[in-house]
Amino acid sequence: MKTVAAHVYISGWVQGVFFRHNTKKQADKLGLCGWVRNTWDGRVEALLEGEQELVEKMIAWCWEGPPMARVDNVEVEWVESKGFTNFEIAH
Repeated sequence: MKTVAAHVYISGWVQGVFFRHNTKKQADKLGLCGWVRNTWDGRVEALLEGEQELVEKMIAWCWEGPPMARVDNVEVEWVESKGFTNFEIAH
């Protein structure tokens, strides 16, 4: 099974609404590896690694986010997998 990686930037009302916590919860549920963090400009950034179908499901979830979020855009760049072994909230 081939591992793929997507570097995503989520913009909108995405900070202060438990976006990172819920991203980790969803990534763990899907068995994905990588990280998520807030950026200085108000977006959320994540690196998602796993099976292509599962990474695509996670990207679709990013368009929704947690209940209090309002997602305006999700930028996706497919990148080389780094071989992460878990999913964490980065700072």
